Amino acid sequence: MTTLVFGHKSPDTDSTGSPIIWAWYLTQIKGEEAKPVLLGEPNTEAAFVLDHWKLDKPEIISTVDADQPVVIVDTNNPAELPDAINSADIRAIIDHHKLVGGLETKGPIDIRIEPVACTATIMWKMIGDDLAQAPRGIKGAMLSCILSDTLEFRSPTTTQEDKAIAHALADDLGVSIPDFAAEMFAAKSDVSAFSDAELLRMDSKEYLVEGTKFRVSVLETTSPKIVLDRKDSLMASMVDVAKEDGVDQVILFVVDILNEESTLLVPNDLVKTLAEKSFGATVSGDTVVLPGVVSRKKQIIPNLKL
Repeated sequence: MTTLVFGHKSPDTDSTGSPIIWAWYLTQIKGEEAKPVLLGEPNTEAAFVLDHWKLDKPEIISTVDADQPVVIVDTNNPAELPDAINSADIRAIIDHHKLVGGLETKGPIDIRIEPVACTATIMWKMIGDDLAQAPRGIKGAMLSCILSDTLEFRSPTTTQEDKAIAHALADDLGVSIPDFAAEMFAAKSDVSAFSDAELLRMDSKEYLVEGTKFRVSVLETTSPKIVLDRKDSLMASMVDVAKEDGVDQVILFVVDILNEESTLLVPNDLVKTLAEKSFGATVSGDTVVLPGVVSRKKQIIPNLKL
């Protein structure tokens, strides 16, 4: 049976590119039948990456059959995976996030979780010399994933390994990192075609904070004004999105990639309290700027408190 390789729901560049990379490796190098799939529409940056490197967009699935062989990448959180994930035959997990727990396997599996900025960084090390056989698109996807997850090395999650691997890939591909990253971020910043609800769900994850369930949404952009000009409608949409998704509150951080800061929308007293207790912020209106805060994984989630 073909092994399905996928990342988390609301696929960003890493959760779009890494399944493609690993499915190539399993199929072409290991001789196993594997196929990359997605759990949702890729965001605008990921769509740009697929087009730029001439990669086919993987099939989008919403569930997995019982005993379906799968490899999970870029997450280990059951909340970010199909509801039936524990009925599947999980063969491996490759990830760079904290261990959440809740996944069940049918036997011992390969798990590799490392404190680096990107899943593709781990894959580069796992594939090793066999990467010389990879087509240009696979290497390009790898570079794209690293530049996206590190915000071109601006994110505090960035390690020296991420940097070194990205530069090695860029040299191999003959790519200028600043120029290509600028193209990627421009694509990510073009959100004009998305509804407020789509923006709130585009790059979001659910987290429980002292009994309160939040959908923590992040929009990384080089043009924050485009998003912030929609703040009133975005805050109004938070109510319906929270109700539909079964969470208590949606919170949105608009990450200014170039100025390395976030603007948190503050629609009510709950989020005001969260901002003040989590980040020591002084909130006087419906937004608050958080200098230096750009990483959900390292700077936002670990600090959330009420």
